[in-house]
Amino acid sequence: MSEDTFTTSVRIAAPPAEVFPYLTDSKLVVRWMGDWADLVAEPGGTLALDINGIPVRGEYLVVDPPHRLVFTWGAAGNDLLAAGSTTVEILLRADGGDTLLELIHRDLPPEELPRHGVGWGHFLGRLVVAASGGDPGRDPWADP
Repeated sequence: MSEDTFTTSVRIAAPPAEVFPYLTDSKLVVRWMGDWADLVAEPGGTLALDINGIPVRGEYLVVDPPHRLVFTWGAAGNDLLAAGSTTVEILLRADGGDTLLELIHRDLPPEELPRHGVGWGHFLGRLVVAASGGDPGRDPWADP
């Protein structure tokens, strides 16, 4: 792993075709991450997601359902992690009836790596529940 890259993976009890929409559909994304989303999941389309008051903005680069998704990521108004300044790649691989999801977040400033490691761990845990057909409940991070 490069010093500007965070990588993690999770297993989800659902096939890739059922998991993929949780990464691209605005209504499904906010079940596990964020309070609001406006996603245009096609190459060149916009990614706009508000996560607990942080306006994450980017652009979809690759949309290859149900196996691969690549988009830029950053926070509007943040000089350290500007909108679209990093790249997230998500790979979905079938393993029996489950999905192995690998997330690679590139070009992160070194001081952002630990924070994004915690954040992705938190939100991917919620995705595991939602995409498996469960209810992750209200995000505890959303409470003041």
